[in-house]
Amino acid sequence: MKTKILLVFLIIIFAVVGCKKESKYEEMGEYAPPDAYENGNKHPFYGSENEWNQRFFYDHIKDYYKRRGQRQILDISEGRSAEAEVYCRELIAQDTNDLESRFNLAVALANQNKIPDAMQVIKDVVKRGLPLGRFLAGPRNLLKPLTDSKEFKTYEKGFNVEILHGPMLGRVTDHSASFWVRTADEINVQVRLSADKNLTSYIESNTVKSKADVDYTAIVTTDNLRPNTEYYYKIYVNGKAAPGTDLYSFKTYPEENKPAKFEIAFGGCAGYVYWNERIWDVIHNHNPLAFLWLGDNVYINEPTFPGAIHYYTYYRRQSGKEYRNFVSSTANYAIWDDHDAATDDIWMGPYKDRPAWKMPLLDNFEENWINPFYGTNDWPGTYFNFKIGDVEIFMLDVRFYRTNPYDENPTMLGPAQKAWLLDQLKKSTATFKIMASGVPWAYDAKEDSKDTWNGFRSEREEIFNFLADNNINGVLLLSGDRHRTDIRKIERDNGYTMYDFENCKLTNQHTAPYEPGAIFEYNEKNTYSLLTFDTSQPDPVVVYKPMTIDDEVLYTMTLKLSDLSQKD
Repeated sequence: MKTKILLVFLIIIFAVVGCKKESKYEEMGEYAPPDAYENGNKHPFYGSENEWNQRFFYDHIKDYYKRRGQRQILDISEGRSAEAEVYCRELIAQDTNDLESRFNLAVALANQNKIPDAMQVIKDVVKRGLPLGRFLAGPRNLLKPLTDSKEFKTYEKGFNVEILHGPMLGRVTDHSASFWVRTADEINVQVRLSADKNLTSYIESNTVKSKADVDYTAIVTTDNLRPNTEYYYKIYVNGKAAPGTDLYSFKTYPEENKPAKFEIAFGGCAGYVYWNERIWDVIHNHNPLAFLWLGDNVYINEPTFPGAIHYYTYYRRQSGKEYRNFVSSTANYAIWDDHDAATDDIWMGPYKDRPAWKMPLLDNFEENWINPFYGTNDWPGTYFNFKIGDVEIFMLDVRFYRTNPYDENPTMLGPAQKAWLLDQLKKSTATFKIMASGVPWAYDAKEDSKDTWNGFRSEREEIFNFLADNNINGVLLLSGDRHRTDIRKIERDNGYTMYDFENCKLTNQHTAPYEPGAIFEYNEKNTYSLLTFDTSQPDPVVVYKPMTIDDEVLYTMTLKLSDLSQKD
């Protein structure tokens, strides 16, 4: 009996304190709640290298705008609406352009049954540019006292809002495309599109009814399109053009498996900071065929069942004009990293259904993106692959099946995802193959942390050896996480030199420090990156250009296929 009591005591100590390791970044170790310890193992099967708490909504709010609105929503959802009101008014007094604090002020007032005061705030913030649909989107349970009020319903009638978020373009091929929207109510959604800007002769997508059980979202698909062709489209609801929406356009991909020249963009770490949202317009102006979201796309940090903070954090970005313009014409492909998957430096463990909130968080992710697929039927996740011309892109989930890096034989990908990746790489006939990871491939990107591939060296070596053993050429590495832009070379004894292109300060305020060993490193302004492929050349070429939010070229690196090929 004494042994059992001692064991329980030790588990609680590990859960609260963790096994600490001094680092130049922070105190790192094993932190987890009690249910993460099983069978007497001192290593939790899920957990974090950092403290397991809600510090992001308290300690970080002074320095980081992205956290302030979340703190307000947390207070309202936990019954502290009066406190939220005070905090909102304090921030508005400091920054009159802070529309999010005005939005949350209206929510806080409504939850105190101060409907006339809330309506006054709403009318003012709508005049300032916040779309009324922001209040219809929610979080609906928190907005219910407001949206059910007679005053709001009367005001809302003058706007006739049907589409709240989107359209978001995705799942594009050389002959098809899909479109995601979120609607105010359950409603039939369809797209009409044409190569003719006037849509005089058009193709219709299938019709899909948005559903409350997937957060009022719908994805429609159209086929029989021509390769490498610009198309124009409009959103229809219940057979009529959706009010308040525009004429949008996009371009289909080059013919699959054929040589082509095209450009894509990528980046990670995009916490919402309203004055940095202009980056979406900057990227949009380049007209990339696709954008790869490499994780920490919105920053949620709530390892629990989807709730008010999860929904709110997506909605504030999705309601923005710059973002909506961008995603309507550029195909979007997203993986998550720790801050969206659960919390900082998370490993989510080997199970599909444990902890209990794990799969619901993946469902929440799926409701907000438009990926081609989400893992396999047996082992779902945010991993998938797709092609543009003769370039194949492998987007990897480095969180959902990651195991404890302090335990024996840790895995970043999990057995099923790793087997899928190796099988797909071996089958691939693409000229270039991109492996995109939410964390750096290069060990020296954050060398004393186990959160990057540095903590999973055996698995990275297994993947790289597989490339060499199977003579798989043309592999390029992309990564996120570190709040800066890097180019790092990875020398190989049994294969060609590999390059890790890291870009992960899209809209964030926080900056990661420099680390030695990079070919190129930058951490000043916010950045995104462009990749231009030309596989029609005798020696196919890819050009990498990291760019600032002011559209300045920071560096140019050109790699040929011969640079990424096994030498005889």
